[in-house]
Amino acid sequence: MVKSIEDGLAEARRSANTEFEDVKAERQHRKERLAAGLRTMGRLHLAEGVAGHVTVRDPEYPDRFWVNPFGHNFKLMTVSDLICVDHEGNVVIGDRPVNLAAFAIHSELHKARPDIVSAAHSHSMYGRTFSTLGITPKMISQDATMFYNDVALCDAGSGAVVMDTQVSRQMAEALGEKKALIHQNHGLITTGGSVDSAVWWFVSLERVCQSQLLAEASGAPVEIPENLCIEGYKAQGHDLAGWFQFQPFWDELVAREPEFLT
Repeated sequence: MVKSIEDGLAEARRSANTEFEDVKAERQHRKERLAAGLRTMGRLHLAEGVAGHVTVRDPEYPDRFWVNPFGHNFKLMTVSDLICVDHEGNVVIGDRPVNLAAFAIHSELHKARPDIVSAAHSHSMYGRTFSTLGITPKMISQDATMFYNDVALCDAGSGAVVMDTQVSRQMAEALGEKKALIHQNHGLITTGGSVDSAVWWFVSLERVCQSQLLAEASGAPVEIPENLCIEGYKAQGHDLAGWFQFQPFWDELVAREPEFLT
């Protein structure tokens, strides 16, 4: 018997709301998802060189976050590679350096939005290309509607390497209550209530940008009516939907690259 969307979401909600024995177990869970998220972005060619970073807030110390160390390949990331950084930029756990841009951007996002558990950013090809236009995505595909009225735009410090927390503070202010930000002449930043959703939003927004660039290079794409955008957002734009969409990536990594859990 075919189940309703509501039944399917109820099952996903039960899976997502993992109960942990203690904070140590929850920390381990978040670190495992972070390593998986980084590997996923690497496998999808969304990371180049040493730019890019994904963070997850520590469950015990909300003024700290776990992040990939500077210069380590996304595709080779393991749980033990991750470092923990406080909101002052100090590496409190780990012996590898933090990307200064990662500290600047993520510390301000996590400060401004206590509900943000994870944030993702890299210099992906289509995201950085789209960011030069100074616009947010048009609703020209079903997938785009998951970002309906949920993508902010910021031009503060556009094009410069973000080392100044004054700039990243403006980025956080521009984000407001939305889940994604386009930093002009820089690229995409996505956030979520889990690593799973933050990474899925990044992958999806990158594809949405790619789709619009291709469509507009070919002609004048037809936009989706507002009422259907609202329906599309309700169905696939919430955090649980983002978490659920990431699970096939997780399953594949566990099956094929279980060493990331070490």
